[in-house]
Amino acid sequence: MIAIHFDDRGHSFSKRWIEYCNTHNIPYKLVNCYSSDILEQISDCDGLMWHWYQGDIVALSFAIQLTTAIEMMGKKVFPNSNTGSHFDDKISQGYLFAALGVPMVPSYVFYEQQEAEKWIRTTTYPKVFKLKGGASSVNVKLVRDAAGAFKLMRTAFGKGFPSYDRTALFKDSLLRAKRNPGINTLLDAAKAFARIFIRTDLEKNSPRERGYLYFQEFIPDNQYDTRLVVIGNRCFGLRRYNRENDFRASGSGKFDYAKELFDPRCISLAFEVSDKLGAQSMAYDFIMDKGNNPLIVEMSYCFSIPAYDHCPGYWDKHLVWHEGNFNAQHFMVEDFYNSINKSSGANQ
Repeated sequence: MIAIHFDDRGHSFSKRWIEYCNTHNIPYKLVNCYSSDILEQISDCDGLMWHWYQGDIVALSFAIQLTTAIEMMGKKVFPNSNTGSHFDDKISQGYLFAALGVPMVPSYVFYEQQEAEKWIRTTTYPKVFKLKGGASSVNVKLVRDAAGAFKLMRTAFGKGFPSYDRTALFKDSLLRAKRNPGINTLLDAAKAFARIFIRTDLEKNSPRERGYLYFQEFIPDNQYDTRLVVIGNRCFGLRRYNRENDFRASGSGKFDYAKELFDPRCISLAFEVSDKLGAQSMAYDFIMDKGNNPLIVEMSYCFSIPAYDHCPGYWDKHLVWHEGNFNAQHFMVEDFYNSINKSSGANQ
């Protein structure tokens, strides 16, 4: 039996997981991972599926610890430790990529202000500044000179940065409203505007980002990035074109899915990294260096639902193309349930 943490918000994977279980007669029960008796709730289950994400500061504070505890009980978890432990933390991902020898965008992290000052004075520009967490490029800025880097440094080792850039979120909501005009996107933009002046409970409970300074090398002449998702032996994705007059692609909403656009080297590398990680699901962001070689920018075990519903097919590990639309969240349950059955068979 599978335990599923149900979340009725539209971006949650749980509804589609439940849908797949109902269609394929897979036994499951709904549980609440925020409850103090969660371990008791799943005692009669073989595994737990829980989609936790950036916007839930409470989940981020204990999801990995709960995952580890459940795995110690001999039960399966989605996402498991290998899949979720570096989620929404660009710095820890940089350490991991370096340890695995993964071609990545060069990164620089500083925990001491004096060391950061020396680097800022001697490095070349522009550089890309990032906070370790955040989605849709909200906490990402292009730093054009040392003066801009020093300003960020003083904030990083002073009062720190808010976890949520409310002005940037409002601008993103306007971009979505312009791209997909309608009552819902207009209401979202109005709410985002109000949040510039009124902090949500989530923001109030989120600590400020301070005590570190993180940069990545700016790789010029990239007009798009490639987002590839690996779930088991399937790889699919989309090309994301940059925002207008911007170097950032994430959050632009400008996609292309034609399979001819995807570099086979990126697909092979995505499979290779997922195998090294032992990841159940992972989305990788790729750009190209000056020599047209793929580099990974960052990764995330989860992703936006609607964008990938339009993928026209997927590649397997032999880079064979399988034509046809699919439901990525159904792949997750299928693989998870099969892993439970395989483990049960091995233990008999």
